[in-house]
Amino acid sequence: MIKEKSIKTSGGFSHLFFYLVVLLVGVGIIILRATDASDDYRDAFYVVPGVLIALFAIFMMMGLYTIEPNTAIALLLFGEYKGTDRAEGFRWANPFFTKKKLSLRTNNFDSQKLKVNDKKGNPIEISAVVVWRVNETAEALFAVEDYKTYTVVQSESAIRHIATIYPYDITEDEPLSLRSSIDEISQALGKEIQDRVSNAGIVIEEARINHLAYAPEIAHAMLQRQQAEAVIAARTKIVDGAVGMVEMALKRLNEEKVLELDEERKAAMVSNLMVVLCSDRAAQPIVNSGSLY
Repeated sequence: MIKEKSIKTSGGFSHLFFYLVVLLVGVGIIILRATDASDDYRDAFYVVPGVLIALFAIFMMMGLYTIEPNTAIALLLFGEYKGTDRAEGFRWANPFFTKKKLSLRTNNFDSQKLKVNDKKGNPIEISAVVVWRVNETAEALFAVEDYKTYTVVQSESAIRHIATIYPYDITEDEPLSLRSSIDEISQALGKEIQDRVSNAGIVIEEARINHLAYAPEIAHAMLQRQQAEAVIAARTKIVDGAVGMVEMALKRLNEEKVLELDEERKAAMVSNLMVVLCSDRAAQPIVNSGSLY
């Protein structure tokens, strides 16, 4: 595989000045002989070299080019890779070189919304933002046909793969999920994409999921499931708290000798307190005008 190598080039201004002088000399020779009224056949010996000198200067000035910041130019000589010039500014190289410009700036793209099945087999929609840049110019140019298209296709393939090895939501046997473990999933996704595009000279700086949802055909059912799980979790916490409050109440009544209750009355009190504490509506007070027993 071709690896990037640097190539030494020259500053462009000195070459521009020199070949402009050469061009002026050639043009001057042509003009001088053209204005001479003599028909001496020896004029050809002056005109022809003047034309050749001017053409030579023009041809050599074709080697001038500019390199912007965060840009590189790969130089090829008759199809053979000679090196990459990353020096900024006005440059000159052999005019026979073929020049291929590449941007080294950071790029990003938002992948399409992909429909895949997660680890549990649930159909989901997922997309991600991938931030990348060219690091190896030779590999980017010669290892793949089109490094930009290659990066997009391989990134979407990696997104599909990541979506299939993690569940959408956390379960008892799956501590990591696409929805909750954002940092871990982003790190795994970035590594997955990097492994796929490293042969094209691409560096992945960041990859992060920006859209995640159940597929429309199961979205309503999964929403009901999430709501049911939330209700169960909330009720569990309420019951735990109510049991603690009832236990504390009975303990204090017993310790402070406020009221002595038999088992039947304790059971009735516990039942009433649990109903009041666990109910989703406000309790309505009822005054007992009779005897407790």
